[in-house]
Amino acid sequence: MTAILLDTNAVLHLVASPDRVAPTARELIEDPVNELLVSAASAWEIATKTRLRRLDGSQLLASWADTLEAMTASDLPIDSKDASLAGQLQWEHRDPFDRMIVAQATRRGLTIATSDRAIRAAAMTPVIVTR
Repeated sequence: MTAILLDTNAVLHLVASPDRVAPTARELIEDPVNELLVSAASAWEIATKTRLRRLDGSQLLASWADTLEAMTASDLPIDSKDASLAGQLQWEHRDPFDRMIVAQATRRGLTIATSDRAIRAAAMTPVIVTR
């Protein structure tokens, strides 16, 4: 079993256009043996981008719990240890959401599913490339 933390872009693609996720990544993500997790940072990022009108995520946010359940994913809360590590990462990437996902994966030994090059470069745990 692999515990997989889905990056926000992976969540969005799986919900809206699963065909945009690489078939090998989709197989791992859909394998019921693996545990899927979605960070609270992803809900925060989608809400922020929706507020700024860079994304239309209002329906997704309204049905967040149902979406996670349909994906058989668990919600991963953010705690103070996550926040502390995210702020201390020796990484010049300023995106707080990406920093949080890398920190959470690092602390818990999770594999990150993402297409984001910056996350892939900074990850201190295994990565599943989704595109």
